[in-house]
Amino acid sequence: MNKFTQFNNRPETSHGRRDFLKVGSAVAGAALAGVATARSAEAKEDERPLKLGLVGCGGRGTGAANDSLTINEGVQLVAVADIQMGKCQSAAKGLANRHKAKVDVPAERMYDGLDGYKKILDDKEVDVVLFATPPGFRPYHVSDAVAAGKHIFSEKPVLVDPAGYRVCVKAHEAAEANGTAIVTGTQYRRQTNYIEAVQQIRDGAIGDIVSATTRYCSGGIWYRGRSKDVSDTQYQLNNWMHFIWLSGDQICEQAIHNIDAINWVMGGAPETAYGSGGRFRRPADSEMWDSMCIDFKYPGDRLLSFMCRQLGGTKGANGNFIYGTEGTCHIPAMSGTSTITDHKGQTTWSAKGSIGDAYKQEHKDLIDSIRSGKPIVELRQTAESSLTAVMGRLAAYTGQEVTWDFVTSKSTLDTMPKNLAIDDSRPEPSFAVPGVTKLV
Repeated sequence: MNKFTQFNNRPETSHGRRDFLKVGSAVAGAALAGVATARSAEAKEDERPLKLGLVGCGGRGTGAANDSLTINEGVQLVAVADIQMGKCQSAAKGLANRHKAKVDVPAERMYDGLDGYKKILDDKEVDVVLFATPPGFRPYHVSDAVAAGKHIFSEKPVLVDPAGYRVCVKAHEAAEANGTAIVTGTQYRRQTNYIEAVQQIRDGAIGDIVSATTRYCSGGIWYRGRSKDVSDTQYQLNNWMHFIWLSGDQICEQAIHNIDAINWVMGGAPETAYGSGGRFRRPADSEMWDSMCIDFKYPGDRLLSFMCRQLGGTKGANGNFIYGTEGTCHIPAMSGTSTITDHKGQTTWSAKGSIGDAYKQEHKDLIDSIRSGKPIVELRQTAESSLTAVMGRLAAYTGQEVTWDFVTSKSTLDTMPKNLAIDDSRPEPSFAVPGVTKLV
């Protein structure tokens, strides 16, 4: 057993470790056996279908709904919401073509606008809400859904700033109190080669963890130019990846996968972050950086070397290496094969995984936990990983060392506009400059 497995005694991270022991091990057993996690896949004849509502009808939202409808029996999509009615209509039509009897979304249950999600929350027929909106909205949407008594699937990250973290912690506690399930889109925690690799590390297969590296380096990403006669808010919502209040930059929106995996391996969040980065080829009004390199220090002086980059024409790299006193574990991204090698270079263990299966398994686990009366609540662990990404972003943006204590209890950063309206003007876009941008 790694001697640092339970080193971190902060309330936030120790809770995440308990979640792993309570939920992760149960999920692992089910996933590895290839059987249902809580009960049979087929709903009993005397049970009515669980009614689903989808908020955010883009590619990820329709993908999440498709995964749930594919893997689960006894579910039905009955409502959709998006800021654009056209996306609502397209998503409902496409999903109905695939799933026929599992989709029944009449025109009166298609809601557009910034408050469309509230109409789904007000609908007493809806049992489960799937959130795939831009990340900046997620703390507030999830919190409102918990208050409405809905079960929840939320994509990751679940926040983009410390203010959102505090909202998520309260929502997690409220969900535990009222029996509301919250499963998040950290699909690697349900992918067999990840589950088995983490268990191997827990069992001491590489000895004591010394350090780790993780990379999420890829080509360029999409950018949507501004149409005529749209407000600043409309433009930024349509081009949401490029504005920090909506996406949290690439370290939050994309690299959260790898950061969450390392937090899982390490047993919790890091103590400090120190790093750098910059921008070279982003569009003029994009607030994103091209790249970031962060050193995260975990309890026990275990160092994570982290890098993310989005630059066309560069060499891609995506995956995780965990270095121990007796060997190295490689956990690749997507549907790769995890391996452990000893210090002689001999492979001593390997396991395959399917990201497609993992995407579906998270929705299976959610529905099964609801039906079993034992709802999964995993918002806090994903909030911790999301805040770890924010911590790294703040370190790079400001050039300062940032501590976990600062982001959890002292930072006043709150990027979400107050009383947001679709026709609002927005401040001129700007990007962070280390030594100029202040740590708040």
